[in-house]
Amino acid sequence: MSSVISEAERFNVKHPNLCPLLRWKGQFISAEPDPTVQPSNDGLFWCIHTQNCIGPDGELAEPGNCSSRTRGCHGTGICE
Repeated sequence: MSSVISEAERFNVKHPNLCPLLRWKGQFISAEPDPTVQPSNDGLFWCIHTQNCIGPDGELAEPGNCSSRTRGCHGTGICE
């Protein structure tokens, strides 16, 4: 049974257990945040291992899913 999480938690890229293999466009923008510009929060995430939005275990690669160390592929890209 899956639990429902808020959108803020689902897209929280500052989660302490976030998988190091997760990537998102914001990581590659070298600009200071501008408080006068609304954040894009585009939700485009991918796994380095699979090179797409689906992780090695077939689940979505996004912070809400990729911040659980109980996920089989967390940190390794290998599902056990």
